[in-house]
Amino acid sequence: MEIPNVKVIGKAHVKPKKDIGRKECQLVTFDLPYLAFYYNQKLMFYKGNDNFEGTVEKLKDGLSVVLVDFYQLAGKLGKDEEGVFRVEYDDEMEGVEVVEALADEISIDDLLVEEGTSSLKGLIPYNGVLNLEGSHRPLLAIQVTKLKDGIAIGCAFNHAILDGTSTWHFMSSWAEICSGSVTISVPPFLERTKARNTRVKLDLSLPPDSHASSNGDAKDTKASSNGDANPGPQLRERVFKFSEAAIDKIKSTVNSNNPPSDGSKPFTTFQSLSAHIWRHVTQARELKPEDYTVYTVFADCRKRVDPPMPDSYFGNLIQAVFTVTAAGLLLANPVQFGASTVQKAIEAHDAKAINDRNSEWEQAPKIFQYKDAGVNCVAVGSSPRFKVYEVDFGWGKPVGVRSGGNNRFDGMVYLYQGKSGGRSIDVEISLEAGAMEKLEKDQEFLLNV
Repeated sequence: MEIPNVKVIGKAHVKPKKDIGRKECQLVTFDLPYLAFYYNQKLMFYKGNDNFEGTVEKLKDGLSVVLVDFYQLAGKLGKDEEGVFRVEYDDEMEGVEVVEALADEISIDDLLVEEGTSSLKGLIPYNGVLNLEGSHRPLLAIQVTKLKDGIAIGCAFNHAILDGTSTWHFMSSWAEICSGSVTISVPPFLERTKARNTRVKLDLSLPPDSHASSNGDAKDTKASSNGDANPGPQLRERVFKFSEAAIDKIKSTVNSNNPPSDGSKPFTTFQSLSAHIWRHVTQARELKPEDYTVYTVFADCRKRVDPPMPDSYFGNLIQAVFTVTAAGLLLANPVQFGASTVQKAIEAHDAKAINDRNSEWEQAPKIFQYKDAGVNCVAVGSSPRFKVYEVDFGWGKPVGVRSGGNNRFDGMVYLYQGKSGGRSIDVEISLEAGAMEKLEKDQEFLLNV
């Protein structure tokens, strides 16, 4: 799909409705590795809605109310006198950026059939913007676009200050206010240092051409991952929709062969689907048997840390869990082998493992590049547990939810609750074009049940 004209017609900033005063909140070890990632982009589109101006005003009003609780999103990144990163807020700051745009030639159906992200680029702000730039830009930018027959809401969240769980907590709270609620049902838990309180000094500054280089690439997102000066292999994105029947089949197949005799638990839906994706992507890449392949999952640690944190903990409380095997082993063994490898890695990631990882990182901080997930990797972000299709601002549920072009690399996978609800899951994958072509033809992967 060619990118039709998206015309920006207005830009404003929205602040919390009440004065809050000066607030400072130290970033913790769970947050800091993501400073060199890009803003996390989400796009939701909705049918109908004739009164665009009224809708934008309603969204802004709701935003000003919800920002009283989520005021960190209206702040900026800063550092204290000792060089420790923090979120700073005061009432003089400009707040959240809200852009209004028109795209009269794009219909909802165009967006629903669209596989890539280059055509979505015009609908989501902050393409190729690094989280580190949050020192002089808003930590949340929103674009509301009037489509031919609906409305698109594109959001860019600074990943250094929040993860997916917090992102969707914010989105559902904002929708709750817009739908007529006076207060939000679950306020965010803002005391990050309860999860970890080591003060880590980082000497990080923006690369000199950080925005210049990524802007230059904005037109041609196919050539490389975000804003890389050296285009890598051509990437393609694709959304594979797995129905309840397909998910049930994957899960029962993985659990069928060997009833756990060694006392291990049955494989969960997530572990089963992970093994299914890892196996078929590895096959599509035509790796040599001795080539390593890494499976990475960004695991939510709220209930894994000791003491556990509430689900409403606002910030990043995720860690990348890695596991590696040889492509030959993964493919020569039944699918249970991959599922078991994933299960062991996830189960081993307990409070002690989390603490050890943090301590090791604090001794020698390593800022991740978004593409550091590992060799021949399959890296899973987002979760089908997020209720993305429940985000209703008062005019119905979204008809589509997508991730933007930022933080994509060969092997990045986003899992979303399926549109049809229940146990269905949408799998959004970025792969090198040749491998994607093979995956698309792999009937055992697609399982069109």
